Amino acid sequence: MLLQTLAALGLRDVVLCPGSRSGPLAFALADAALPDDERPDQVPPLNLYVRVDERSAGFLALGLAKGLEADYDMRPVAVVTTSGTAVANLLPAVLEAHHAGLPLLLLTADRPHELRGVGANQVTDQVHVFGPATRLTVDQPAPTGARDEARDLRQLASRAVAAALGARTGSPGPVHLNLAYRPPLTPSTVPWPEPDVRGLTVVTPRTSAMADAEPQSPGSGPLHHVRDQPTVLLAGDGAGPMARQVAEANGWPLLAEPSSGARGGPNAIAAYRVLVELRELGGAVRRVVVLGRPTLARPVQRLLARDDVEVDVIAPRGRDWPDAMRAATQVLTEVPTRMRSGRSSPDAWLREWTAADDAAGEAIDEVLDEVEDTRSRQRRFRTQPRITGPFLARAVARASRPDDVLVAGASHPIRDLDLVARWEDSPVVLANRGLSGIDGTVSTAAGVALAMPDRRVRALLGDLTFLHDVGGLLVPTHDAEPSVQLVVANDEGGSIFHTLEPGQDAYRDVFERVFATPHDVDLNALAQAYGLRYQLVADADDLEPVLESPLPGLSLVEVRVDRAGRRDLALALATRTVEAIGLLTR
Repeated sequence: MLLQTLAALGLRDVVLCPGSRSGPLAFALADAALPDDERPDQVPPLNLYVRVDERSAGFLALGLAKGLEADYDMRPVAVVTTSGTAVANLLPAVLEAHHAGLPLLLLTADRPHELRGVGANQVTDQVHVFGPATRLTVDQPAPTGARDEARDLRQLASRAVAAALGARTGSPGPVHLNLAYRPPLTPSTVPWPEPDVRGLTVVTPRTSAMADAEPQSPGSGPLHHVRDQPTVLLAGDGAGPMARQVAEANGWPLLAEPSSGARGGPNAIAAYRVLVELRELGGAVRRVVVLGRPTLARPVQRLLARDDVEVDVIAPRGRDWPDAMRAATQVLTEVPTRMRSGRSSPDAWLREWTAADDAAGEAIDEVLDEVEDTRSRQRRFRTQPRITGPFLARAVARASRPDDVLVAGASHPIRDLDLVARWEDSPVVLANRGLSGIDGTVSTAAGVALAMPDRRVRALLGDLTFLHDVGGLLVPTHDAEPSVQLVVANDEGGSIFHTLEPGQDAYRDVFERVFATPHDVDLNALAQAYGLRYQLVADADDLEPVLESPLPGLSLVEVRVDRAGRRDLALALATRTVEAIGLLTR
């Protein structure tokens, strides 16, 4: 009855981890996953994915939800576990879903209440394990056969789906149903019940009445000086295509992170994190309109923190709004009508930004090509057989078509893309930026690929991110294999720290052991162990054909990347771009 109701409310995808206490759900899911010609009429069709590692399962479900949302199909995805530590392993994915606003249904099996607090095996407090990260938590007692039990269960499922989708709150996220079961945990002779609507409640999502309202700005009237201040539009993670539309309607420079869903078009400024530091450009900004959640660039945060900059945040959903620098002048729930229909032609302000960005792009390309040309000549003498991370990111960006999906790993991969990706129409770029962790990225990419089977899916991730979720490579033999190309930038350690404070020369003595964490894992052997198709790219000339023609199914492309030269390369890129822009403005 629970699965019947959830399916009636839109559930189509379930990730299951094996266990004894969750046996009732597992047997029912096996029925629901049968082919159409074998499944009884009263059994709803469900897509079932089985994983042995609950942490990977949680991120697979998260990837499915993220892929569905990217395809404008917002519906819940469920993950089923047994009791005990299995539940705790979902926490990283639950936290990411909480901060990213993704509708996960956590169906965790538990011992009945009489076995709690008495020292019974595999029993812990599962009800509070996720803390405040869930939109709804219910500790459902084991069935007793009470008269209204079926109606009550349908009503509970209705509330769970509504809470996960944020139908009443505008804040989607994870929901936890802790389900107690008593033996027998195997099927009885009782057939599936006929579908019933008693207790079933369809909750209509809340619609905002603010779309055409002119919200008040403190002390200055509604959206004051919309057009006569030097304004930029900052599109953070999840901003959506509306950010690009607003920037182009008003002639504003568009500072869009790769996973914003808005990076592209004539207003997009790829090298924005360099340009906002320049007095002539970033220094002249007096207003920033923020959509989505900015997570990548420290120079952007410094811009938002300035006393002479007005910050207007547009946050359509969620209880909170992005304002890490605590500087927002006003917070809107929708883009006002007058902001959607601004001027249509660019003015001198936008032309200054685009001209500087073009010069910066040429300088970045020159530096990357010069470095790679030098390394190519050195490889003839068997020295320095590695390319640079930004060069790899540029190749991946150029190989990604508008219909493709690109999952970007945390740390350097997404930051490299942020610097070098120049798209007229960007691919769908997805990333776990809720908490910006490296957890579960392989599983997330697999979930995205399963949710978007008609798209070409690629993931760009670092070696530590890949190794952190190597369990995500394990696909049971009876399950569908996700089709995704995993491009791993292998620099044998954590290169992100080279460009942060720990990478300074003063800390050289301890840097390698406690920050860089070098390793010598053989990724080819690892790929063979998991049955992955494997390709090694050691030369820049081999990158393009490998990226243009991904191998079928789940494949691994290892690219040997330089780590030691990261800090010097970052300095060279910044210096050359500033010099190029300086020549332009003379």
